[in-house]
Amino acid sequence: MPAPSRQDLTLSGIPRAAYIHIPFCRRRCYYCDFPIAVVGDKLWGENSGTITQYIDALCREIAITPSGGADLGTVFFGGGTPSLLAVNQLEQILDALERRFHLQAGAEISMEIDPGTFSLTQLQGYQAAGVNRVSLGAQAFQPELLAACGRSHSVEEIYTAVATIQSARFTNFNLDLISGLPTQTLEQWQASLSAAVALAPTHLSIYDLTIEPVTAFGRRYQPGIAPLPTDDITATMYRLASEILRGAGYEHYEISNYARPGYQCRHNRVYWQNQPYYGFGMGATSYTQQQRFTRPHKRQEYFEWVEALERGESVLNTPQTARVDMLLETLMVGLRLAEGLSLKALASQFGEAVVQPILDCLAPHQAQGWVELSPPGSAEGRVRLSDPEGFLFSNVILVDLWTALENYQTGLAVTG
Repeated sequence: MPAPSRQDLTLSGIPRAAYIHIPFCRRRCYYCDFPIAVVGDKLWGENSGTITQYIDALCREIAITPSGGADLGTVFFGGGTPSLLAVNQLEQILDALERRFHLQAGAEISMEIDPGTFSLTQLQGYQAAGVNRVSLGAQAFQPELLAACGRSHSVEEIYTAVATIQSARFTNFNLDLISGLPTQTLEQWQASLSAAVALAPTHLSIYDLTIEPVTAFGRRYQPGIAPLPTDDITATMYRLASEILRGAGYEHYEISNYARPGYQCRHNRVYWQNQPYYGFGMGATSYTQQQRFTRPHKRQEYFEWVEALERGESVLNTPQTARVDMLLETLMVGLRLAEGLSLKALASQFGEAVVQPILDCLAPHQAQGWVELSPPGSAEGRVRLSDPEGFLFSNVILVDLWTALENYQTGLAVTG
């Protein structure tokens, strides 16, 4: 698979990507705050009326969504656990997308899958339907950590799942890991990284645990307080991941993502380059015509929303994103990429006057070695965060940028 070409940032245009939310899980993980529906161990695919009803509503939403006229280059099935779908249910959704938007030849079609939720026959069926990239949620290689997270699979099932992926001849597959888990040690984290590298995925997503208030973890723990690792330890975990994975030949191309050359996730780059995309399904967000819109997070409310859309009621009436907010969003997502941002492109899209406040704000961080400008001193080059320190302190840098540009915008309003 060829590496994606670099593109200038776009703030408007026709979406060429679609995210499909499949909200069903066997159980809710203790860190999860996503919009999902728990179906237990016995219900999946066609033997679940709940799933069948949802797929019908999802396809109806796709059918009545205005098409911009561009074929889709990426589709991402996220969740939830999309591998709880029967093959013909996945085909039903892809057929709806093909009829409404058309899929490009060679489109990247990704699907999240969990260990213990699919068979070889099932995976081959997904592949025949068009799925050419899978993302396996491993999270950890220690049974005690999987139990602490509320995961529904075992370590043995991770290895079985990878063997099944390899038997199905998927050459493009991702493995997810989480650092900063309760009681997790540096030794356990290093062991998980080594185990993941040994399985030879073409892509690795490395996430630091975020404690969300509405989750089971949010009710039990406070960040940085035992049994959670300290901030210093989680920072060391981040540095260790960068060292081990880059040493194993993976490109650290985004704050949380590593890939073999040619295997960066094309769909996720749409988000990081602030390009438009469709979102379909319960809780999904779309970004079209410089507007972001999130669908209802509860299943029955989503069904009612689709019915209102079919009646022609205006349910997508959201204000356009303010220009300064678009600039901040562009900086926030673009600086997640190792390649950073083109200052020339920013000047072209937002005006040359915005470049100097950005450079002034970043100068102290550049002096610390967190920010790199190439060529040095150029206002027309690229700005990027260093690896790993710039990535590690990205939130500090982004807060400073937010403050500087808000002040710059206020100054324009006062003097203008």
